[in-house]
Amino acid sequence: MTNYQIAQKLWHKLWENYISRVNYAQVYQKMITAAGGTVANDHIAFRSLRLTVEQKNLGIEHLAQIVAALGYAPAGEYHFPSSHLYARHYRHPKQDEFDLPKLFISELIVDELPDEIAKLISQTVVSGLSIHSPTFPSNIESLSESEIEQFVNQLSTIFTRPWQPPRKSTVETVNNVTQYGAWVLLHGYAVNHFTGYINRQNTPEYPEIESTASGLSQRGVPMKAQIEGSPCSGLRQTATHAVQEMVTVLDDTSGELINIPWTYAYYEIAERNLIEIDGGEKVLFEGFLDAQAKNLFEMTRK
Repeated sequence: MTNYQIAQKLWHKLWENYISRVNYAQVYQKMITAAGGTVANDHIAFRSLRLTVEQKNLGIEHLAQIVAALGYAPAGEYHFPSSHLYARHYRHPKQDEFDLPKLFISELIVDELPDEIAKLISQTVVSGLSIHSPTFPSNIESLSESEIEQFVNQLSTIFTRPWQPPRKSTVETVNNVTQYGAWVLLHGYAVNHFTGYINRQNTPEYPEIESTASGLSQRGVPMKAQIEGSPCSGLRQTATHAVQEMVTVLDDTSGELINIPWTYAYYEIAERNLIEIDGGEKVLFEGFLDAQAKNLFEMTRK
């Protein structure tokens, strides 16, 4: 067993959990496989908070330790100053060989927020905070299947919320300033979205992003009103609306845990095209575009 095989198992486990919550991804999966096509993920997105608590960095650097151990390396960075967000994308050297998705990890720069909001976020995440970085076994090649399964299960717990449920008033107050921040307080490091990769669908029924988005709409999936990116751009993206879930929060009056509706995740689809680089050579665009990513962040706005 190697790090890329561990990565494959981990992403598959997260995918199974994700599609149990985001039924739009199930509709996509059934639509493409019924047409004889292939379901592959272009990238997986995660969110975080750039905040240090008890000498622990809760931002990109926390998840970066895990993805680096899986063999991923940084491949691009993105700045969103108006939203106080920063992001990096990671790529695995065996991406093409083994259909490994890229990773898009973003963080909210908490120190740039108004003091009241930054304080509410900090107070929330210290409540019962339990965060760790697992040690990868040195003898991973010789582990049994059951030991590998146990290790992958351990890794998957990282992609949850590591603090106690936030107060209802905190979520609502933070949401007025940063919907991204409110989302992370509720969902932590849970998958924000998976992304169907148009280029790998391999079915004449859905050859590009327009027909794929149309097919989903015809099946009752609510889609983003427009496709991000022109037909001649390196990256074209669109997404379903975010599903709504009942989330657990702390009631300010009674002090009891209650459930309220909030957005969770959406399913994105992406089409990559050739771009011209120095010398006139054409290559497939592998990165992300700031403006498009900024618009897609808004898909979880409540």
